[in-house]
Amino acid sequence: LKRAIGQVSEDVESGSTFSEALSKHPKIFDRLFVNMVKAGEMGGVLDTILRRLSEFMEKSQKLKKRIVGAAVYPVAVLSVAGSILAGILLWVVPSFNKIFKDMGVDMPFLTKMLIAASDNVVAWWWTAPLFIFLGMIAYKMFTSNRAGKIIMDRIFISLPVFGEIIRKSSISRFTRTLGTLITSGVPILEALAIVKNAIGNQVISNAISAVHESIREGESIAEPLAQSGEFDDIVVNMIDVGEETGELDKMLIKIADNYDEEVDVLVASMVSLMEPLLIIFMGLVIGFIVIALFLPLISLVQKIG
Repeated sequence: LKRAIGQVSEDVESGSTFSEALSKHPKIFDRLFVNMVKAGEMGGVLDTILRRLSEFMEKSQKLKKRIVGAAVYPVAVLSVAGSILAGILLWVVPSFNKIFKDMGVDMPFLTKMLIAASDNVVAWWWTAPLFIFLGMIAYKMFTSNRAGKIIMDRIFISLPVFGEIIRKSSISRFTRTLGTLITSGVPILEALAIVKNAIGNQVISNAISAVHESIREGESIAEPLAQSGEFDDIVVNMIDVGEETGELDKMLIKIADNYDEEVDVLVASMVSLMEPLLIIFMGLVIGFIVIALFLPLISLVQKIG
């Protein structure tokens, strides 16, 4: 960033506009950033635009952190639980299996299942990282083309709770970005083209493409959004009212604020739901292991008695 800003400074001193200098660093300053700065330069309100950009990026980052933060807890718990379970299957169960065989204990069905699982883990543990690596490559290859990306995004949106979080956060990003661009004086068609590439979800992006074509033909924004089926009635109606009253930018920002609050509630609900589910899951797994190992021990104690 320091190097890029130094180059931007040199370009501006050489006669380039601020937006032109920024556009030479697309990995740091994306199309949205550059176009808003360009609009600010043309309107003579660059300071206002930069302040608005700062607020927009802070809110977008805050929303992203909420969603990522919600995923940290279950991933951390499952990772630790998976490591402990792998340790039990790799070292503890084989030790019990050796004792049972040496003592000639008849093993019940649950114990045989556990020992079979342990034997498979001991023999094939090295395939786990390989499958993960191959799975990541397969996912990237599948989503590298548009059709595969649409399928995966559709699957993600269809997931319970988590899918609703993805959908609402995508709509929030769409409305906030479009509202900020319109407020900054960026033409509506150019703004929609920028937003379409900034959403990150191909299903929502396709709906925005339909809006782009609709406006190009002189129609409204609300109708193609309603036809897509991806936007709630409240969103479509508020956008429709915004178009009729000439306050579309304010309506879009209001929608984004409301959806940010809804995402907060959904994230909190998802975390609250995952805690008992993870506890129940781990209880069942540990309970199965304990029962499977203790049944032969009971038989062994009875035999000795």
